[in-house]
Amino acid sequence: MEEFRRTYSRLCKESGAEPQETVLQQMHQLPQGRLDLATQSLTVDTCRALGKLLQKEALLTELILSDCMLSEEGAVLLLQGLCVNTIVRFLDLKGNNLRASGAEALAKLLRQNKSIQSLTLEWNSLGTWEEAFAAFCGALAANGALRQLDLRNNQITHKGAEELALALKSNTSLQQLDLRWNHIGLLGGRALVNCLPSNRTLWKLELAGNSIPGDILRAVEQAMDHNQDRQTAFRESQARAHVLSKEVRHLREEKSKQFLDLMETIDRQREEMVRSSKASAARVGQLQEALNERHSIINALKAKLQMAEAALALSEQKAQDLGELLATAEQEQRSLAQRQAKEHRLEQQEAAERESKLLRDLSAASEKNLLLQNQVDELERKVKSQQDQLFLTRQELTSTAAELKMRAVQAEERLELEKKRSRQSLEDAEHLRFKEVEHMTRHLEESERAMQERVQRLEAARLSLEEELSRAKAAALSERSQAEEELIKAKNQVRLEEQQHLAHLEEKLRLLAQARDEAQSACLQQKQVVADAQARASQFGRQVESLRRRLEELQQELSNKDQEKVAEVTRVRLELQEQNGRLQAELTAQEALKEKAAALERQLKVIASDHREALLDRESENASLREKLRLKQAEIARIRDEEAQRASFLQNAVLAYVQGSPLRTLSPQK
Repeated sequence: MEEFRRTYSRLCKESGAEPQETVLQQMHQLPQGRLDLATQSLTVDTCRALGKLLQKEALLTELILSDCMLSEEGAVLLLQGLCVNTIVRFLDLKGNNLRASGAEALAKLLRQNKSIQSLTLEWNSLGTWEEAFAAFCGALAANGALRQLDLRNNQITHKGAEELALALKSNTSLQQLDLRWNHIGLLGGRALVNCLPSNRTLWKLELAGNSIPGDILRAVEQAMDHNQDRQTAFRESQARAHVLSKEVRHLREEKSKQFLDLMETIDRQREEMVRSSKASAARVGQLQEALNERHSIINALKAKLQMAEAALALSEQKAQDLGELLATAEQEQRSLAQRQAKEHRLEQQEAAERESKLLRDLSAASEKNLLLQNQVDELERKVKSQQDQLFLTRQELTSTAAELKMRAVQAEERLELEKKRSRQSLEDAEHLRFKEVEHMTRHLEESERAMQERVQRLEAARLSLEEELSRAKAAALSERSQAEEELIKAKNQVRLEEQQHLAHLEEKLRLLAQARDEAQSACLQQKQVVADAQARASQFGRQVESLRRRLEELQQELSNKDQEKVAEVTRVRLELQEQNGRLQAELTAQEALKEKAAALERQLKVIASDHREALLDRESENASLREKLRLKQAEIARIRDEEAQRASFLQNAVLAYVQGSPLRTLSPQK
């Protein structure tokens, strides 16, 4: 709704008008998909902006503009914007006193808009303008999307009711119509009752407060009940038809699956039969070759026998001598014939055994066919299980990827936290060190300035002391030289200790400045101050050294932590790389499974296409058989008609013969 408010403000500014604050507030408070501007006085500029906005708005489904005191121009602008809208389903224009131009704009809306299903026009004045209301009714007759129409308190007369009746005869979508509290009267009620038999969609019509007789109202209620029953029956029939279509589709799928299975088994059996027939043909060919070899041997033996007979014919003179040889040869020939007969019988037995063996092989091939079919079923089940496993592995892959991402994010967060902590600790240490150094430098600068002032004072004191000591004794001279030496030493020590803390030197130097007369005591005090300064300088040096060691320890700890973090990050990266490797291996395996599944799907598609072709052939055969059956039935019906005509002709002839016979004249009358 925020985008809606911005667009509305922009359109208002483009037209040179300011957006209404009340409208903006209502837009800010409205839920998604619903714009409620009820009881808001909308100006013409606001209506123009809303009309332009509704032409492009794709989120609003409900638009409530009841009691908005719309002017004729504003209502026309709003309805023009709604003419091209395809999203709004509910429109409420209650209590806007719409007149002729509003009715014409509504007629245009009903002719062009195909999305509004509920239209509320209560408390308007559409019925007072007959021509505009007639145009509205004509548009209602052509509308095919409106389901609910509220026309209460619109001053509709019997002429308007007649126009509505004409519209209801042509309308095929309106289901609820509310015409209460108008001026329809008896004539309008009759017109509405007369139009109801031709309308089958309207199941609710409210006519209270229209001065319509009770019998007409009862007729309207009966018609509405009839339409409602018809609607319920139509919905039930649609539901049943949907259920039946689902069942028919399921049965067709089952039959197609069964037919596919049957065709597959038939194809397998045919292939096995072809293989077995090929094997048997090859075996028969081998047996035929062996038989041909036997025949060649027999022919060779016959040739030898002929040669022996020729030799016997040529050696007739030696027949006596060779008689015994001939007998032996005959015996050999008989034994050979017997042997050949035995061999022939053995070959026949072997052929019978081979035939039985082939039959057994054929039965074993059929059993193998059944086993192969079972194996195919098992393979299909395995394919399904592999598909399920593939789906599970995909899910595991997504879950592991999400876990890895979470772990990587957590490791990065821990790394960032450790880095922040280390940086914070370093910054704190650097800040403390900087503060200490700054404090020490400030103290050193202050002490240096103080020492310079004191040195100047001491030099002045030294000059005065020298003047006094020059007039003193020789002992004073020696003491003054010692004091000068001590002062020189103090200057050197002060210059060396410029960068150290010497706070207590001020008090000692003040004591020296005050005790000008007591040079020896001042020198002793200066020695003590120098010793204290040295001790403090050494103490400050030790403190600085301890701070440096602490800083080095912190840096060492930070480097150790960085090394630990780097090691942790490298370990996590290695784990991630290992997991990625495993996942890539699983992905390759899954891709192989996908390729196998795709190959199986292609095979299934080929089988399905073959099955479709076979089904089409079977359907064409069934259609031809049905046509033949229809022709046969027509011929049987024709033959039955001819037989019935013949029987009727024969009956009539028999009756005529009986009536015209002399026996009838001699018989007594009953």
